[in-house]
Amino acid sequence: MEFLDTGPGALCPLPIIIRAMNTLARTSAALTLLTLSFLILPGCSTTGGGAAEIEPTVIEPEKALPTQEPAPLGDAGSKQEEGEVPLAVAESEQPEKAPQEVVVQGSHSRHDVIHDLVAEGQALLHDVELKYVLTGTGKKQVLRGRPVAFALWSDKKQEWCIVHIELPRPPIKWKPGGKPLVFRTLTPGIQARHVKGTGAERLMFAFSREGDPLKVYGRKFPVFDNNLIKRKQWSAVAQTAKSIVYLPFTEDTFDPAFVKSGKEFLLATAGKAIEELRLAKVPSAAFPGELLADVIPPQVITTLAVIEQTDDGDYIEKQAGAFDEVLSQYGLKRDEAFRYSVSSAKALGPMQFTNRKGNGTYSLVVRRCPGARLDPIFERGATNLLNAMKAAVCLLDLDLAGMSTQIRLAYRANPDVLGIFPVAAYNGGGRNVAKLYRVLTRMKVNLDELSRPGMQLAGDSVACPCVWKAEGTRARPLSIPKYNNENRWYIEKYQSIVSLFGTAGDSALVQPSVSLSQ
Repeated sequence: MEFLDTGPGALCPLPIIIRAMNTLARTSAALTLLTLSFLILPGCSTTGGGAAEIEPTVIEPEKALPTQEPAPLGDAGSKQEEGEVPLAVAESEQPEKAPQEVVVQGSHSRHDVIHDLVAEGQALLHDVELKYVLTGTGKKQVLRGRPVAFALWSDKKQEWCIVHIELPRPPIKWKPGGKPLVFRTLTPGIQARHVKGTGAERLMFAFSREGDPLKVYGRKFPVFDNNLIKRKQWSAVAQTAKSIVYLPFTEDTFDPAFVKSGKEFLLATAGKAIEELRLAKVPSAAFPGELLADVIPPQVITTLAVIEQTDDGDYIEKQAGAFDEVLSQYGLKRDEAFRYSVSSAKALGPMQFTNRKGNGTYSLVVRRCPGARLDPIFERGATNLLNAMKAAVCLLDLDLAGMSTQIRLAYRANPDVLGIFPVAAYNGGGRNVAKLYRVLTRMKVNLDELSRPGMQLAGDSVACPCVWKAEGTRARPLSIPKYNNENRWYIEKYQSIVSLFGTAGDSALVQPSVSLSQ
């Protein structure tokens, strides 16, 4: 691997520029030229498919990136504080194939154009080599940082460029609202600004060149072996890294058509999960004599798939717009959406299951819900949306089984509204169910008085998160007293979106043709 000098006046990789292709022949030729350009340009090379091990560059000690100091504690529910993706997740990807030839055609709708640009950006990144630089020798040898590559598109010039960024080596202590993330921009002439996240699912930057905004349509990110990181075996970390090409959410890929298709995709997947459980005749633990498929409605599962990926801060700021962004990602990425989502507590995948050395929520449902035939491998099962949704149905049922008869009967009579109890348990365990019930008792709200959210009237507004109490023909909001801030906002998000996926009694679920925020 070539020496990478980022000091003043040093030679850096040249931007890789390629014009937009309009025909299949031009696309094939352009991709061929792109590959050749990586082979001959200074500081640019290809991975050869990632099969061969590449020795990381070793250089003399230099001034490293400043240590990321702990920032003031941000929102407890922030999704931007990401954990490390398990290497097994990246290794479970399909074997790398040569990029498919991409044809960018005219007369497309906006979401079709986005699809084409994302596909082309991924193709361009396929053979991009990420450069790992080690500094020092012996026991003092460390990995200088984590390299990341982005495929950027200029609307103005109608051309692509590949840009390289280097993040601090893990673990990164950055928190939203704290000090800016320190990073290196390795490609000259590019202005970069960190937007959000630090990990495989959410890390995103904004880029420009000479005042020209560049849109991100692809990103190549290395996944490291967490055990090697803990042992600080940095050379082995670099040599065993597995690169993934994945595009986090960006404003440039948002489209109402993706919001609609994402909603439909989630409902279809949840419906398939319920149907598979029905065919397997999996019994309910909470309601003996009933099938599990008849206990948990699909809209509760689809709601979980959205709110598990919705940042509390985003929701407070954008309300339904935050849900739209998550749904847009499901519409664009489908099964791949949120596959690499890892919380700071190491919850993994779209439904955020935990492992904890075989003692987490995923292993629990595998043991306690054998009839569901869940994938026994955590890294594989938690990142497969259909499998994870079936596991979520099992977990909600097990949570309900541990609740009082009063709560279970109230839930059975009104599962959409009383779903606040199993989702509270899903988020934080049975202790939060007990706390929520005590809070409602102090508020003098009976379980059968709980209602779907209504409209806050002028002069009657209260600070949320709230529950809604039925009073005659209307529902009145009541602030939830503090007991667990993350859990309170989880309940608020659940109530805000569950009705958008229909009700337990619906035969035809609502299918909006515009974004939820509209």
